[in-house]
Amino acid sequence: MRKRTGDLKLIKELNKTLILDKIRREGPISRAEIAKIMQISATTVTSAVSELIRDSYVYEDGRGTSIGGRRPILLKVNPNTFFLIGIAIDASKLTIAELNLNAQVKLKEVYPLEKNLYDSFSSFVIGVIGNFLERYPDLDYCLGISITTQGIVDSVNGIILYNPKLNIENLHLKSLVERQFNIKTYIDNDTNGDILAEKGFGFYQQSRNLIYVTIGDGVGAGILINDSVFRGFHGGAGEFGHTTIDYNGKPCSCGNKGCLENYVSWKAIHTKILTEINNGTSTVILEKTKGDLMKITPGIFRYALNEGDALSISILDEVAVYLATGLVNIVSLFNPEKIIIGGDLAFDNPYLIKKVNEHLLTHSLKTLTNGFEVVPTSFGSDYDVVGSGALLLHELFNFTLH
Repeated sequence: MRKRTGDLKLIKELNKTLILDKIRREGPISRAEIAKIMQISATTVTSAVSELIRDSYVYEDGRGTSIGGRRPILLKVNPNTFFLIGIAIDASKLTIAELNLNAQVKLKEVYPLEKNLYDSFSSFVIGVIGNFLERYPDLDYCLGISITTQGIVDSVNGIILYNPKLNIENLHLKSLVERQFNIKTYIDNDTNGDILAEKGFGFYQQSRNLIYVTIGDGVGAGILINDSVFRGFHGGAGEFGHTTIDYNGKPCSCGNKGCLENYVSWKAIHTKILTEINNGTSTVILEKTKGDLMKITPGIFRYALNEGDALSISILDEVAVYLATGLVNIVSLFNPEKIIIGGDLAFDNPYLIKKVNEHLLTHSLKTLTNGFEVVPTSFGSDYDVVGSGALLLHELFNFTLH
């Protein structure tokens, strides 16, 4: 049966993205090596590479070692010809950054989100993007805008379906941004972006089954199963923070009671810190903030932990038990190779990783934790915008198709 023209075009484009990803991962590499590794024809590789060089995604970088005959020409991805805009939105701030094709952050700005902005949220986002783009004289080199946010997101249609922290329902943000700037825009849940970033550019690229848990203003999970992101029926898979651990517990913003998020998020930790300080407990946090309780941030809390502050350690010990208890359920449900922990409370926080590992490995099924570990994010303080950028870079490189 003869293939339709559309089928052939799709196969050609898929081959090109896979070849581009191979060059990104293993360059400098020759055309012959690509054909051999990918088990495709030399003609297919040559054609795709010619287009990639023409479009400035790839360049020739000298010659390799000869194994008989002429020395092969080597190829590398050119990461800096094009750029993309990554935007990470949580309950308290909007972070916007320029990234290159290696997911490296070249420029970053952070804008606080005040409650009085919620009613005009889309206008605020568009204003920030517009101001950020003013510095670029030629937007033809901008591949797109990637936006991640908490809550339930329809990534196909670019709709924020439900974000209780920002009081958002059914916001068609993708179409609003594209209409304003005429730049292709991608939108997804923050942890889906985070798991794609780890798979494409992080330390755990060889793993095919990963869970990414973020801990900050909220708690969520990104799920990678057999190299595919699992989003669920309505795009709401991974709402780990809204799994209930106490039906008689504290009311949650989602309308339920006793959600895990109420015990391990920054809001829960911040409340505990203020309560203890008001009860007269001494802490490094007071010294660091010079007594100004308004200046207590996740960064200050992490600093206090690394200084061995007794109050901070006591609070985190309790948080780690709650978190690990939830993660035991994830291990039993998904049997991942690793659980990656990121977010404002988790990066640069080896004590958290250590305590969670201790509890989880003690209380999980031994057969499921053989070779398993909880690990920190690969991207430090840039985890959020690298996760945002990964939405677009995943489309460009198709890096989960291995």
